[in-house]
Amino acid sequence: MSLADLRLAQWRSVDRPAAHRIASEAAELVGGRVTAVETVEHLNAPLHRVRIERNDQEFALIPGGTVVLGFDLDAWQPTPEQAADFAESLGHGFGRGPDLRAHLAHVLSPRRRVTLATVLMAVEAEDLTGLPADTPAVLAARGLRMPSSDEWEHACGAGATTLFRWGNTCPLDRTPTGDHSGPHKQLNAFGLRIAHNTYSSELTSDVTAVHGGDGGESVCGGYGCMLAWLPLATANRNPSMVEFVYGPDGEDLCEGFSTRPVLTL
Repeated sequence: MSLADLRLAQWRSVDRPAAHRIASEAAELVGGRVTAVETVEHLNAPLHRVRIERNDQEFALIPGGTVVLGFDLDAWQPTPEQAADFAESLGHGFGRGPDLRAHLAHVLSPRRRVTLATVLMAVEAEDLTGLPADTPAVLAARGLRMPSSDEWEHACGAGATTLFRWGNTCPLDRTPTGDHSGPHKQLNAFGLRIAHNTYSSELTSDVTAVHGGDGGESVCGGYGCMLAWLPLATANRNPSMVEFVYGPDGEDLCEGFSTRPVLTL
């Protein structure tokens, strides 16, 4: 079996020695070296977390296979506190639709099943400021590429089907920028620093989505706590940022944005 065909379910079933062997194989394929193999608890089961360094850049192993992405609104109900917080924001002219569920239907990707290859993805997003507009070519010269939107979402959620990568709730007494020890500050299950800062807006190869943040708009605009946290939701495609970057009045901007380079195995 090719390493690119490694499925997340298979990865969950291997023991630690096998995880080390797979990590070494991946590192050899890309000309890198394994810097860490650790086991964390995720979704009530152990999950191996691999880091590989290549050319002074750290990557995490993201097992693929057929995975479920998007958010299932039909199976979710907001808490009374979440609904009340959104209603207050709506009263100030923020949000779309009559309630939180309608707003989420507008900003989140739909539930779907996709098949993805196993890849290595950069632990930290790479700032695009100062780079030429042709980002794919710049990355390709280093043997890298931009992730697809599906790859980004899968890498962020790591199999979790919740609103955020850590669960369905978020603090409603503070915004993400005012919370220095919240769940968004922790590495995710695969070891990525992802969906951690609403100012960090990540671009992928898909021009219909901007991930991980909204440039800080929701925080600076005083939208309310629920709306301030939502840019960090795993399936949030931030349509207002898409319009800003890729819309008819946009300029296909790189300044102030980032991407998360991928190494294909």
